[in-house]
Amino acid sequence: MDLGLNGKVAIVMAASRGLGRASALLLAEEGCDLAICSRRQSEIDNTAAAIRSKTGRRVLARSVDVNQPAQLEAFVDAVAKEYKSVDILVNNSGGPPAGTFDALDAAAFESATNLLLLSVIRTTKLVLPLIRSTGRGGRILTITSTSTREVIANLMLSNSLRAAVAGWSKTLARELAGEGILVNCVAPGTIGTERIDELVKAAMTRTGKSEEEVRAGMLGRIPLGRFGRPEEFAAAVAFLASDRASFISGTTLYVDGAMMAGVT
Repeated sequence: MDLGLNGKVAIVMAASRGLGRASALLLAEEGCDLAICSRRQSEIDNTAAAIRSKTGRRVLARSVDVNQPAQLEAFVDAVAKEYKSVDILVNNSGGPPAGTFDALDAAAFESATNLLLLSVIRTTKLVLPLIRSTGRGGRILTITSTSTREVIANLMLSNSLRAAVAGWSKTLARELAGEGILVNCVAPGTIGTERIDELVKAAMTRTGKSEEEVRAGMLGRIPLGRFGRPEEFAAAVAFLASDRASFISGTTLYVDGAMMAGVT
């Protein structure tokens, strides 16, 4: 199936590893030129080199801390100079620390709000004019979490802020629909990335269980019986970014191996 992505320009945030890297690579394999960023220049340079080598596409790579508005502005300015316009934005960031309500202070909530919600809003505000400038619509995707449907134990910050992002995305989808700009979220379930290793360690500390017991418990919740692969998640991102998803907006696509039990 031709996804109609050849020659388009995609920005992928937090793309040096995990879901961001997998998404950037697949978009490049489908013919997109890229602008990618992460906090560490050496890591994002390595990712860019690997993607260029494998796909032959243009890749602009910059170090950006999404908590720093000036760095976001400088990155988007560089994208504008390099590509003039943008077709696809994939919002992404690292996850906030695990913890229960009693274990978290107000500063933790403020930090998570900046990381998960305000960074997405700031980035989209900056990139939207570049998407509009194409005159042919575009795509705004945000990587969220299954916690937007079903809260996850010990993830108070993620449970709180991911839901806010989903509400923002749904509202923005309705506001931009008339311009042909489609806005969706992509929610990973248990995908085999470094983030899962972090959550396993947090669960071990909280419950006193061994790593094997924690991982077995995670697997037991997934009807497919395995963790997802980053490239499987990336395929969902590429589809929603594509011309083939031309009547899908304002939704969240859950990539979870049937883990979520809810009907809606």
